Amino acid sequence: MRPYNVPRGRRKKNSSIGISLESPILKLTAMLLAFVIGVFFAGMMALKLYLISLPPIKNLNTLKPNIVTTFCSSDGQVIKTFAAYTFSNVELKEVPKQLVQALIATEDKNFYRHPGYDLMGLCRSMVANVLAGRVVQGASTITQQLSRILFLSNEKTFTRKIKELQVAAQIEKTVSKDKILEMYLNNVYLGSGAYGVKGAAKIYFNKDLKDLTLSEMALIAGLPQAPSVYSPYHSIELAQKRRNQVLLRMYKMRYINKATYQQAKAEPITLSTMPMMYATNKAPYFCDYVMKELMKLGFTEEEITNGGFKIITTLNYDAQVKANEAILANLNSWGLKNDKNQAAVFSFSPIDGRILVYAGGKDYSKSQYDRVTQSIRPSGSAFKPFIYTAAIEKGYSPNDMIDDLPVRIGNWTPKNYGNKYRGPIPLYTALMISSNVCTARLMDSIGVRPVIQLARVMGITTPIPYDYTISLGSNSVKLFEMTRAYGVFANGGFRVEPYAIERVESSRGTVLYEAKKARTSKVLNINTAATMTAIMKTVIKNGTGRAADIGKPAAGKTGTTDDCKDAYFIGFTPDVVTGVWVGNDDNSRMGELTGGSVPARIWHDVMLVATAPYGNSDFEYPEIILQPFKASKVSVITQSEAKKAFDEQEAMGDEPIQDEEISDTPPVVKPDSIKPISILPIKKPDAPKKIETPKKIEKPEISKKIEVKEERKEPAADQFAPIPMTTAPIGGTD
Repeated sequence: MRPYNVPRGRRKKNSSIGISLESPILKLTAMLLAFVIGVFFAGMMALKLYLISLPPIKNLNTLKPNIVTTFCSSDGQVIKTFAAYTFSNVELKEVPKQLVQALIATEDKNFYRHPGYDLMGLCRSMVANVLAGRVVQGASTITQQLSRILFLSNEKTFTRKIKELQVAAQIEKTVSKDKILEMYLNNVYLGSGAYGVKGAAKIYFNKDLKDLTLSEMALIAGLPQAPSVYSPYHSIELAQKRRNQVLLRMYKMRYINKATYQQAKAEPITLSTMPMMYATNKAPYFCDYVMKELMKLGFTEEEITNGGFKIITTLNYDAQVKANEAILANLNSWGLKNDKNQAAVFSFSPIDGRILVYAGGKDYSKSQYDRVTQSIRPSGSAFKPFIYTAAIEKGYSPNDMIDDLPVRIGNWTPKNYGNKYRGPIPLYTALMISSNVCTARLMDSIGVRPVIQLARVMGITTPIPYDYTISLGSNSVKLFEMTRAYGVFANGGFRVEPYAIERVESSRGTVLYEAKKARTSKVLNINTAATMTAIMKTVIKNGTGRAADIGKPAAGKTGTTDDCKDAYFIGFTPDVVTGVWVGNDDNSRMGELTGGSVPARIWHDVMLVATAPYGNSDFEYPEIILQPFKASKVSVITQSEAKKAFDEQEAMGDEPIQDEEISDTPPVVKPDSIKPISILPIKKPDAPKKIETPKKIEKPEISKKIEVKEERKEPAADQFAPIPMTTAPIGGTD
């Protein structure tokens, strides 16, 4: 019989409760838990006593991170590192107070109150992580983080955590809190290649620390927890969210008031205009070139990347940054925003050969193809100065007259862009306006072989066909070689070999390599260099390169290939030579882009910075007088009509009909007369008759034979490419 008529189920339930409350198992569990807690606290006390007893770390004040191989610009800016650290020291007093407060509020609010570690905080984080089943809280103080940065790895193990506590305790015994904070600010990794707050300010905002806003400081302070996640280059949204969390903590800790908090929170994130690649590697194409040069010097890749070397390069840091910016800005302004739209810039000193600027493309992260030394593209009218130089070497004067009228050479009938012809003009004007027919006439007069020989000694090594069309740049070249060749004009006829490495130092400061004096060779007479410089000055002042005018003595030449597929501007001052190429990687047309547009503008922007250290110095050359000339008004007629009119005029023997005159008056650039001395193995033909007055025009002979000495041989004639059977305009407009 069931007692008290209680249902069986309920009676069992009550009975079960009574048994569980009095269960020996629960008592044992409670005792074990109490024991574990006691042991844990005893262990914590023992750990604290152990940490207190640890000795200080010797020489911590002078300790620096293990700096790996770095590439530096000529003024000491670190442009690339190969691994762990980029040490850029800044004293605590130089760091804005609000940046320090932001880091403390975010990373370690009790920094000035704990002995380097926070055992209670460690306990709380352990409990939270166990309950969550994953790591949701960290417990590393700023001192612990510094100990890990300087002495330990990032492995997530219990052993490493104990070592971290140990080293943190020793650091606290060795240096002051302010010194710990200073070392942390200099060494903490802040994403995107930034080590230390000074580096982060430069990489993310291109600013010095003192110029940062509160919002920018908060963004930097939020990065140590997860640099790659919160980097604004990775995700602007996550970076903004993290920044706002930092600002909130600063407000709660009363570092800032509510109005300041709201104002900083509303501020948009404005990053440096450079792509992320240029933030972490200021000159990636240049650094690749330096690597190749180091290997030529005998260094292995492993030695370079892991040897702790300091590589002092020739790079002009400010000019390189401007080149990176100028490429992007000018391409974008022209609507050339596709990945295939590319540009390259190469600058060096024609005096000593130091490479100053080297940009092989617009975005290294998307394309590592180097368009300075690897790309071989048609040169267009940028090749014309070699024809005029060969003519000057053979005795022609820049004031000699040449017909800017249609011409037929064999089966080749070149024509000017837009069928624009000016009649008889001086040689210097022909180059200034980049006349195709004048250049072809001149080439026919002096011959192909002397031009090829001249281009070779000036530094062009790419294949040059024995073909009259090279006068208009049908041959392909490298930007590196073209720029090197133009350096001969700037350096009094001497060719200098560009170089990139000034010095290599070991990790102990021992000099392992130091650059010798640059290799130079005399390839042009100084009067020839002076004459060509005077002519090419008019290109910038009055000709096709006016967009390149930098307001100081400079000379250069535009270049545009057939169908506007490649565009160049190569120019120089007495101290810097710069070449710019713009084109599409797939060799497609660039619209109506010419050498006088985007390339000239990029050149202008780069040269303003690259030449700044040298002032407005002019070329120390003999005086070249370019006689004032009044040209006929430009005639825009068809090729056949121009040829017919010219033939009729020639048959009648009348003076050329003068249209309304326009004045092209060049500056007097420097000598009363030129006495060219040819250093090439060429015997000059009789110089064309000089024209004293435009009333009677005599064309230079176009069938003179060139005698070449035996020691400089060219391949047999039957191996050369024939003169093309075409009437297409090669060279385009500049």
